[in-house]
Amino acid sequence: MENKLKIISLTSYSLIILMGQMIGLPFIFWLIFTSFEFGNSDQIFAVLGLIGLILNFTKYGKSRLGKILSFILMISPIVRRMTEIPIEKFNYLSFQIPLLIFLIVYLIYIIKPNKNKKTAYNN
Repeated sequence: MENKLKIISLTSYSLIILMGQMIGLPFIFWLIFTSFEFGNSDQIFAVLGLIGLILNFTKYGKSRLGKILSFILMISPIVRRMTEIPIEKFNYLSFQIPLLIFLIVYLIYIIKPNKNKKTAYNN
C-alpha cells in the first residue's frame, strides 16, 4: 500500500501542468529545464524540487523525517511559482487537480505508519 501511495503522489506531481503563453508544460520538465537555466532566480528552487524527488528513491526517503524533508523540497518550487505569478494564473484544472492529489496522497504517505519497522513491542 505504501508503494502505491508513493507512485500515485509522484505521478501526480509530475503531471502538474504549468501553462505558458502557447502550451502547457508538465512540471517535471519545468524542473529539469529550469535547473539548467543559469542566472534564473527559480533555478535554486528547481534544483531543490529535483533533490526532493530523487530523495524519494533513496534509503533516506523511507524514514518519516526523510519523507517530510522530501515533501518540503518538492513543494518549494510550486510555492515559489505561486508567490511569483498572480494566483489567477493558476485557475485551471490541469494544475489544481494533480496538485491536490499530490498534496493529499503524499501527506497520507507521510502520516501512514511504516509496517516494516520493528518496534520494542514486536521483537
